[in-house]
Amino acid sequence: MSPDAFNSVFSLCIGFALAGALASGYQAVVQRPAGFGLLQEGVAPKTFAAVPFLVFAAPFIIMRNTLRGARIERRRFEFVMMATVLAGIWSLMSGTFFLMTLRAAGLLA
Repeated sequence: MSPDAFNSVFSLCIGFALAGALASGYQAVVQRPAGFGLLQEGVAPKTFAAVPFLVFAAPFIIMRNTLRGARIERRRFEFVMMATVLAGIWSLMSGTFFLMTLRAAGLLA
């Protein structure tokens, strides 16, 4: 495996892990699962604070909603695959941003 491919896989895994940790932490504190409904609470500081949270937690939320929909609503395979690819790309980008931030802060070599 080339170093670039390894770096991409590592960023993907870090992105999904970060998304899962954020969504699980939110659920532990608030006692309800995180969702995109956080953005529909009107113009308030809480809504603006939800945007950066959802940027990094979105891959987990997309996959959770997709897998629940596939089981409960019997969604088609194509829809599930498309949502999985979307969550993967989103996770790759957020993982890359997170790792670049750690490198810029000097916490990662």
